[in-house]
Amino acid sequence: MADKVVRDKHAGSSKARSRPVVYYLAALVLAILIPAFAVALVLLNRTNDAQQDVLQALTNATVQAMGHSVDREIAGMSTTLRILSTSGFLRGGNLQEFSERSLQALAGTGTYLVAVDDQYRQLLNTRTPFGDALGASSDPETAERAIQRNLITISGLFYGQTAQNYVFNVWLPVEDAGAVRLLALTQNAGNLVPALQSRQLPQGWHAALVDSDNLVIAATADAALDIGETLPIRQLAPQADGEWVEENFDGREVVTAEWRSGLTGWRIVAWASAEQVQKPLQDSLLQLAAWGLVIALAATAVAFFIAQRIGQSVKGLSLDAARMGRGEAVYPRSYPVAEIAEVSKALADASERRQMAERDNRFLMRELAHRSKNQMAVIAAMAKQTARGSTDLPGYVKALERRIMGLARSTDLLLAHGRAGVMLAELVDEQLAPFRPDDPRDTIGGPELRINPQGAQILGMALHELATNATRYGAFVDPEGRLELTWTVSTDSLKMRWRETLSGKLLDSERSGFGTIVLRTMVGGALGAQVNRIAHENGVEWVFDIPLSALDPAFAAVRPDEDAPSQ
Repeated sequence: MADKVVRDKHAGSSKARSRPVVYYLAALVLAILIPAFAVALVLLNRTNDAQQDVLQALTNATVQAMGHSVDREIAGMSTTLRILSTSGFLRGGNLQEFSERSLQALAGTGTYLVAVDDQYRQLLNTRTPFGDALGASSDPETAERAIQRNLITISGLFYGQTAQNYVFNVWLPVEDAGAVRLLALTQNAGNLVPALQSRQLPQGWHAALVDSDNLVIAATADAALDIGETLPIRQLAPQADGEWVEENFDGREVVTAEWRSGLTGWRIVAWASAEQVQKPLQDSLLQLAAWGLVIALAATAVAFFIAQRIGQSVKGLSLDAARMGRGEAVYPRSYPVAEIAEVSKALADASERRQMAERDNRFLMRELAHRSKNQMAVIAAMAKQTARGSTDLPGYVKALERRIMGLARSTDLLLAHGRAGVMLAELVDEQLAPFRPDDPRDTIGGPELRINPQGAQILGMALHELATNATRYGAFVDPEGRLELTWTVSTDSLKMRWRETLSGKLLDSERSGFGTIVLRTMVGGALGAQVNRIAHENGVEWVFDIPLSALDPAFAAVRPDEDAPSQ
């Protein structure tokens, strides 16, 4: 009763912990998807950072290319100005001819020449005909700085009175040019717009060229900025070229970048809305969420489908196990899962082995009954044979006891050697010792050979049957009888010869009793041997031709009471 309570309690606890296979498949799906999405988020973030780095590098490179285009324009104006300053007409004081020649040289460039004296009064301006009245320069600060530096100096943005437009100047101080103290090339600020548009910024980005006062000299068409307007961003301390800064522009959060020219001191400022910059990450997150939902639904559907198939297969295995428990035959089935199909095959093999074991048990029960009878006959024969040579009761008892114990040791021999196998000579000696007379006239021998326990058991049974028959009506019961038991070993077989020689004629021909069945079926069938019985006039002869592969100790099975050999 106590054992039943314990079993019921254990069964109840096991049942409480049991879960359907769909539970574990769903857990497996979650165990795969959750880390996968976590890794995807990390990789997505890294990818976004990499994209941001690429976008930043591309934007900075474009802004820098815009600045270089502007610098090339200014450098070209500086070179042209130096060339014009070497004119002989300028040095000779012929300003009219110098003006006409300069006007021809600058035709179509959108650039104009201005000459001023040391008071910064205009002496000529190719925007107007030579000789027209001209006022003072609208950019005296830059002119004065050029004289102080004695170098080419570029102005910021200013409104030109003569041009009636926003312009900029490139000033060059000159010596020995009469009244002319400075030359300047001037352009309308709008002429630099093509230099900005020569490079394509990433989508959503705008750019403007500003001077040191943050006045817009030129801007891209979509920037919605007018020339001369103050740019409301990047007005703080200068930042490192290429560094992005987040600012507020007309109520919007923007990301800004800039490049500063070492030639002019001007800057190219680019900006885009922060939302636009973050849009790729947001789009990727939305796509990840959408695809994650689709994958999760698909994985769940697959998990339920697999759980259903596995559940049906397990039910089939349960039915097969129940049939095997009832002793019915079980046959392998085809299952969609290879491991379950393997279990089904294992159940079928186990069922077949059980059927064979039951048949073997019935056979062994018959063999046990037969051996019991033989043992009685053997013991009786041993008692009679021992009595013939005994002269006193104690000697008789001692001799009989020795022979009975020898019969018992023949079984112990198989158990003692286990997987290592049994020496054939030792097996023969142990099996025949209880039956042979004290003064044997037998010839027994052959080469050394170790055989596995299965082969030893079968050969032991065969030798037992032969010895039993010899004890009943053969060489062991005939006072003058003798036995010749020899064996030889070839490359692939063991040949064993059992020859009994009697003092008289053989009265018993080949018998079809259980002992003969054992000799033929077990030695012939179990060991794959050829078994021949030859009846001579003076005795019987048995010849066995057994394949060595059936006796090799390497093929011995492990007994339940032995440990498996180490590999």
